[in-house]
Amino acid sequence: MISGHSAFALYALAVCVAPLSLSNAAELRQGASPRHIGVLLSTSSPEEKMPQALRQGLLEAGYVEGRDLIIEWRTANGDYQRLPQLASELVQHKVEVLVIQGIWAAQVAKRATSTIPIVLAVVSDPVAADLVVSLDHPRGNITGLSAMTEELTAKRLQLLHEAMPKITRVGVLWNPDSSYSVRVIEQLKRAARPLSMELKFVAVRTPDEIDSAFLAARRARAQGLYVIEDALFFNRRVMLIELASKARLPIVYSAKEFAEAGGLMSYGLNYSDLMRRSATYVDRILKGARPGDLPIEQPTKFELVVNLKAANALGITIPESLLLRADEVIR
Repeated sequence: MISGHSAFALYALAVCVAPLSLSNAAELRQGASPRHIGVLLSTSSPEEKMPQALRQGLLEAGYVEGRDLIIEWRTANGDYQRLPQLASELVQHKVEVLVIQGIWAAQVAKRATSTIPIVLAVVSDPVAADLVVSLDHPRGNITGLSAMTEELTAKRLQLLHEAMPKITRVGVLWNPDSSYSVRVIEQLKRAARPLSMELKFVAVRTPDEIDSAFLAARRARAQGLYVIEDALFFNRRVMLIELASKARLPIVYSAKEFAEAGGLMSYGLNYSDLMRRSATYVDRILKGARPGDLPIEQPTKFELVVNLKAANALGITIPESLLLRADEVIR
């Protein structure tokens, strides 16, 4: 049995040691080396809204950049040919996690490393792209979020028809170098039949071909355009919108960034939100989780953005039923 005097001595010792232990723990945290992650972007620059959302997500997870975390940024700015070199640089820097924007970047990253964990932030269909075995059990070194954009194809075409009920011919801008575009084309063909729409496909491989693509769409007597998601188009969205305005061609886009820049309307995911949420995967991996054991998250929220300024400039009256369903109306 411990005497009263001994108990008091032990208590006093604990009181003295506890602050010392907490102080040492704090010093250990502060003295630990920052974690090191790499970010490979297909389209955006690190200063844009989408990548900044990743920074916000990491901050929300408790990581202060410079103290707890160092981020190595690499962007191809839509030039896919640069991706292998950029991925190689990040691997050589021995980053602990790779965060990926874009299907092309994801495929390059998979070839570049089988050991560094890869987090997909904005990637359309990781299973169809042969990045993972399944969404529930990705296995290997890849996990993250599926943008699931192919499944939105029919909905976008339907929205264009709802905005312009008399439309019968739609031009489709696509990049033949993208295997993803080929899959979307098949979905577009199926979606167009019940809407009695005739599709005119116009191939665009380089920025220099965008101007002539609009001329080709006009020659085909297209009454509207559908732009298949691609870094080539995302990076030139202002150019696309200006050409569409001159040609008086309404376009339905995949990302709200187009509508915000002056495009008619967009329906799709909030890509900035996907980037922010990818930070939770980075956090779990840095804390010891294996990427192959983390199920890939699928989106549940989609945004419809309508730009009434663009509609008025094009002479289009957007039905009230469509405006009421919009998540955002730009006036």
